[in-house]
Amino acid sequence: MPFGQIVIGPPGSGKSTYCNGVVQFFNAIGRKSSVINLDPANDRLPYDCELDIRDFITLEEIMEDQNLGPNGGMMYALESLDDSIDLLIKKIEKISEHSYIVFDCPGQVELFTHHSSLHKIFKTLEKKLDIRLCVVSLIDSFYLTSASQYISVLLLALRSMLQLDLPHVNVFSKIDLVSNYGELPFNLDYYTEVQDLSYLKPHVEKESNSVLGKRYSKLTNYIAELVEDFNLVSFEVLAVEDKQSMINLLSVIDKANGYMFGSTEVGGDTVWAEATRQGGAADVDIQDRWIENKAKYDEEEAKRRKEMIEEAEKMEKPFDVEDEWESALKDWEENHATIRK
Repeated sequence: MPFGQIVIGPPGSGKSTYCNGVVQFFNAIGRKSSVINLDPANDRLPYDCELDIRDFITLEEIMEDQNLGPNGGMMYALESLDDSIDLLIKKIEKISEHSYIVFDCPGQVELFTHHSSLHKIFKTLEKKLDIRLCVVSLIDSFYLTSASQYISVLLLALRSMLQLDLPHVNVFSKIDLVSNYGELPFNLDYYTEVQDLSYLKPHVEKESNSVLGKRYSKLTNYIAELVEDFNLVSFEVLAVEDKQSMINLLSVIDKANGYMFGSTEVGGDTVWAEATRQGGAADVDIQDRWIENKAKYDEEEAKRRKEMIEEAEKMEKPFDVEDEWESALKDWEENHATIRK
């Protein structure tokens, strides 16, 4: 049974960087994986791509041939892909026979909030290939700094969840930068767990001093009530460069798409699957890690990395990313052993 994840999010949210980090992680745990690029505008991929939509059609060609702008060209590209879905299915079927699949999607939000092509493509793949998929929706943590923007991304997350109709993991990316943006009025848990949004009302009103702004603040409050009524949205956090952060997120994703409970014949990472099956995701105090004691954690991580480099030099071997992943996975497994006790 094939498994995979669909990476979506607005431009600049870190989708391609995340895909590159995921591939490194999968290599470290021995999981066979492949990335499929579905963005016809992305001509600078940081990872090796098993299947690239740009090999068949590019945004530049569409814009020139069809006299369309960037957004219209992107929609045309995915509609064309939807029309030739049988060819896409054949290519993905061959890849999924031996690989866990990561889909890197375009960043135009309308493609996963109300345009139907992505929804049709992935639902067809689910039906024809019996593939188990999970949406990973990345949102830049910068939006935590504004109450009104935070509520906007909640609505965006909710709309994409309803539109794509698949298991969904929402993620605040670049969480390692959030402490640089200034002090937040609430702990990170408040934002990730989407707690009582009425507490944001005075902060929304403070951002809107004009008469028109006050009308918008009422609209924002109504949107907040709508999000709360559905009670569907919550978030994980991610700093791609932080190995423990990536490990924790991937254990959540493996649970969401069922990989944790399914066969590991495709992935080949029996040890990881068994560890996550027994322990699930680690309980991390994100406020402590990324806000209150970030400098301390970063210093400890830098010290640990320095020691690993020195150890590698003593053994006269090059220090690489795999060594870092091996150390991070060892720490994660020890932490899970403690949790299980």
